[in-house]
Amino acid sequence: MNIILLIIGFILLIKCADLFVDGSSKLASSLGIPSLIIGLTIVAFGTSAPEAAVSITASLNGMNDISLGNVVGSNICNLLLVLGLSGMFGSLTAKKKIISRDFIYAIFASLVLFILSFGFFKTKDATGIIDRTDGLILLCFLGIYLYALIGDAIRSVRSKEEKEKFEIKNIFFIIIGIIGIIVGGQLVVNNATVIAKMLNVSDNVIALTVVAIGTSLPELVTSVVASKKGESDIAIGNVVGSNIFNIFFILGITSTISPITYGFESYMDIIISLAASVLVYILTLKNYRIGNKKGIILLGSYIAYIAYILIR
Repeated sequence: MNIILLIIGFILLIKCADLFVDGSSKLASSLGIPSLIIGLTIVAFGTSAPEAAVSITASLNGMNDISLGNVVGSNICNLLLVLGLSGMFGSLTAKKKIISRDFIYAIFASLVLFILSFGFFKTKDATGIIDRTDGLILLCFLGIYLYALIGDAIRSVRSKEEKEKFEIKNIFFIIIGIIGIIVGGQLVVNNATVIAKMLNVSDNVIALTVVAIGTSLPELVTSVVASKKGESDIAIGNVVGSNIFNIFFILGITSTISPITYGFESYMDIIISLAASVLVYILTLKNYRIGNKKGIILLGSYIAYIAYILIR
């Protein structure tokens, strides 16, 4: 029954995230906001909604291993699995602005998390903590990033970008999507935790594998479909934006609700997440493109990471 409910939770997350993204994208487009900004904000936030639902629910229930592991695992999954498969199914070409501004900010987000989580080495404690002050710092950095994106969006609207027709049903899709995401998040956290205890597997491992991949499915589906359709702005913007939202918004909110404790293994995952960000940046910097060969490198790196989790 727990497995069935877990599957139902994932289905709700995926379907309702799809409704949320579709409704939000069309609503934003009707306001004249271009696809790059939509990919970095509306689609990124929409596809990060499952991670938000799972992590905030976990935080409220005091399950901080799942909260931190889900975000870090999802970010690694987005960079290596999502971009890897997207590159293999179709060529991704990034605009210079994504690489020079947004990707740098995504690396900066991982670096900030690395610095904030480094404290427990100084105090030589067995566990570290990301407290409420750290959470407010993360939220402040999110505000700075959103300020830059809103400025771009305003300039785009002023330049009279092509707009879609406004439809009231898109607001309905957004509301239904949010409700389904919250319910799905509850089902995933509760049942993944029960299954983990039954199998004597730590919450951290479940969060980094089953929950992280499951909540990254919206990013995966969105980016692969966008890649096949030649919508590189949405495919890459979705991943970059999602990773920024995951750290600054989700960890910011969850650590403000309830301070997050973690151990050395979680710290290693944070380092791997930072390394994955730098790897993708280096691969993309050469010609602003992720094709078949680079996709294989990223996918191989993700398989190696999963092997590392299982071995440890």
